[in-house]
Amino acid sequence: STGGSPLFVALGDFNNDTQLDIVIANQYHNTVSILLGYGNGSFTNQTTYSTGSQPWSVAVGDFNNNTNLDIVVANRHDNSISVFFGYGNGSFTNKTKYSTGSGQLSVAIGDLNKDARLDIVVANDDNTVSVLLGYGNGSFANQTKYSTGYEPWPVTIGDFNNDTRLDIVVANFGDNT
Repeated sequence: STGGSPLFVALGDFNNDTQLDIVIANQYHNTVSILLGYGNGSFTNQTTYSTGSQPWSVAVGDFNNNTNLDIVVANRHDNSISVFFGYGNGSFTNKTKYSTGSGQLSVAIGDLNKDARLDIVVANDDNTVSVLLGYGNGSFANQTKYSTGYEPWPVTIGDFNNDTRLDIVVANFGDNT
C-alpha cells in the first residue's frame, strides 16, 4: 500500500540490486513512498519521505554523479521542487527544496545544456516552465522561467528536431495546444 491519494509513479533501481523499485507521489499525505522490488513482482512495505505541499509528479536520475539514483518531486502548492539524494541502499536523504514557478504540475529531467549533468524542467500552473541547470554535485542554478500556453501540465524532454540538443515540450491543458 501507499500513502493517501497516490498520483504519480516512477521506476528505478534504488538499492542497486538490479531489480526495479517504485517511487510514488502521495498528493494529500505530502510524501513519496519507496517500495523496493524483490524481482518476483512483490515489493517491500513502503518507506515514506516528507515532500513539499501536494506532490504531483516525480522523476528519477543521478543528480550528484555518485551512480546512485536520486528523486525529484514537483510540489504543487508551495512553489518548489524537492530533491532526495539516494544512498544506493534504498534510502534517501531528507529533501532539499528549490524554488520554482507557481503550482508545479509535472517534472522532467535531461541534460539540456550538453554538460553531462542532469537538469530539471518543471511545468508550472502560472503558464511557465522552470529550468534548473544542474551542477553535477547535487545542486542547481536558480530557475530560468519560460512562457508556455495556458495551464501547462505534462512536460517531457527529447530531441525533436535532430540537432543533438534536447528540447522541451509541454501540453497546455487550458488552451488545447
